[in-house]
Amino acid sequence: MPYSPELLIDQHFLRANDDAVASANERSLMRLIWRHPGLSRSELTGLSDLTQQSVHRILDSLSERGIVLLGQPKPGLGSGQPSPMLRLNGDHAYACGLSVTSDVIDICLIDLSGKILAESSILLWNRSMRQSLELVREELTGHQQRLGLSSERFFGIGFGIAGFHVDGTRYNASLPLHEWSLIELGPLLFETFGKPVWTMNGAKAGAIAEIMFGAGRHIKHLAYLSFNYGFGGGLISDGELLLGGNGNAGEFSQMYDYEENKRRPALQYLLERLNRHNVNVPSISYMRKHFDRTWPGVEEWVDEVAPAYNRLVNAIWAVYDPQAIVFGGQVPVDLAQMLIDRTELFGKPRYGVSRPHPKLIISEIGSDAAAMGAAVKPFQACFV
Repeated sequence: MPYSPELLIDQHFLRANDDAVASANERSLMRLIWRHPGLSRSELTGLSDLTQQSVHRILDSLSERGIVLLGQPKPGLGSGQPSPMLRLNGDHAYACGLSVTSDVIDICLIDLSGKILAESSILLWNRSMRQSLELVREELTGHQQRLGLSSERFFGIGFGIAGFHVDGTRYNASLPLHEWSLIELGPLLFETFGKPVWTMNGAKAGAIAEIMFGAGRHIKHLAYLSFNYGFGGGLISDGELLLGGNGNAGEFSQMYDYEENKRRPALQYLLERLNRHNVNVPSISYMRKHFDRTWPGVEEWVDEVAPAYNRLVNAIWAVYDPQAIVFGGQVPVDLAQMLIDRTELFGKPRYGVSRPHPKLIISEIGSDAAAMGAAVKPFQACFV
């Protein structure tokens, strides 16, 4: 039987006499509250396709279960009975996000209201997969004890890995993560943590974080570029992540042939070039924290990848037509700006009018976006 995290959810999170956390109508209302905390009940009714009576009934049920909090009346909504403000109850549940890249596992805990509770990381250097997961388990236990988080409230784990999806919970990751590749990660992680685990590509997890905490709060159609050891991304349409038929929409590196692949903007190649110039940069994580655009080799690398990078940006613009392209993943801010400064959009004006082009935005998410997005994934799967 294929692995299914939904079948492993603790019983107390499920509806009475049901095997689901929430109905479709409940989830549609919680999704609106998730994205607009502080929304009043009357405003929620106006945004929903449900009748006022249905909205009130569903909210009362969710409130009784401790999922939604009915707050103070929202001022300034005109005459009539005051309408309470609505929030998802962070105390109802929390989730853990894990992001595995070439050299580090980033950890993020988020509660149901979207509040970040804790962040930390574990280095992968010279550690096996089992050793690394044991360290993550110890780190997670430490966060739980420090914050007073009960295991009963622990809903599940979102797991992002830097590799493309094959099938089930199997991913094909880069060479540094060969031990994590082509195995069923879901059952392995459930055995380790004792909670349901939702797996996904790390770049897609970063795109989810951008929807929730970054440019996606204001821009509903965007492309997310994830610069890591490799290079991938995600596509967001009307505020929702597009997965594609096999879960790999946004695997931008696939547009390059074998030779071009070496000149795509993957940070492994910049790391190799810096080392050839005797610049001591031991990892992508170190590069992100200590990047210096004057390092020998940086300018020549940016010049070398600029043609492939520009073809990618123009392909995204031509095929997907996003309002914005966001530079994220592990890319240092200064390096992202260097690429943006070399951007050339190929479209020519017609009758003096150019086709609207996407804004180029550097992600403002300072911590690991993929771990944040992975932590959101269990709630997206079952609540919102």
